[in-house]
Amino acid sequence: MSNNKQYFKISKHKDSLFVIQENISIVHPVYTNDPLNMYLILGAHTALLLDTGCGLYPLKPIVDDLIGKRKLLVINTHTHWDHVLGNVEFEEIYIHENEADIVSKHYDVSYFKDSPNKIVNCYAEQNFLIPPAKTIDTLKGGDTFDLGGLEAEIIHCPGHSPGSICIITSNSELFTSDVAYYGDQFLPKREDFPQVLDTLSKLIKLCEKQKIIELYPSHRKYPCDKTLLTDLYDGIKNIENLWESKIPFDFFHAWEINDDSGKFRYFVSKM
Repeated sequence: MSNNKQYFKISKHKDSLFVIQENISIVHPVYTNDPLNMYLILGAHTALLLDTGCGLYPLKPIVDDLIGKRKLLVINTHTHWDHVLGNVEFEEIYIHENEADIVSKHYDVSYFKDSPNKIVNCYAEQNFLIPPAKTIDTLKGGDTFDLGGLEAEIIHCPGHSPGSICIITSNSELFTSDVAYYGDQFLPKREDFPQVLDTLSKLIKLCEKQKIIELYPSHRKYPCDKTLLTDLYDGIKNIENLWESKIPFDFFHAWEINDDSGKFRYFVSKM
């Protein structure tokens, strides 16, 4: 347990919210969106864990210690490696129906074989195939969870990935997952930008309608406010003006584009 606590940074943000952080750059230095923020939302009788991280050190003992006698729900916000590799520790995982198949089988991280960081030996010992959770349950937009004096609602937010979700709570909090954060943005092909912009527009309107003032991204700075969404929306719209500055980034099979504001760097998929 002591090694776990040294590896993860654990912060009590408020009575109903813990933040568990780990640095993903230790897996491969190409990733610069440190830290990864995993959120543990506490209701009276149920706790909700958003994402399970990189799977390098045991997460469940830490979570169990924080939630006491509460029931635990575990939700993957999407299926990118840094959000799901700890799934094997948990009996049951919820994920959007569009991506359930991906986390229902062993997760291939063989693209880390050439990492200069020795910690990837943790994956090598498993032949770079990380087992899934035993049970996978599906979500869809509009699903709600009663945590006890606190409700969490699923919002389907495609764009970053087909099954990306955000979560809004009855405490007027919006957990934006990888749909919006400051830092390196991983975007789909250029022709799919309208879907990303539609999702951001939907979230902006939701914040205005429900007076959401606290946004909790899955990377880097937290909390943020609605400006994060408008900054990202405007930045993606501006990529058209920056397109000729793109350079290839082979590791991600993407085009790299630097934002004029310095708030974002974009990796636009070639695939």
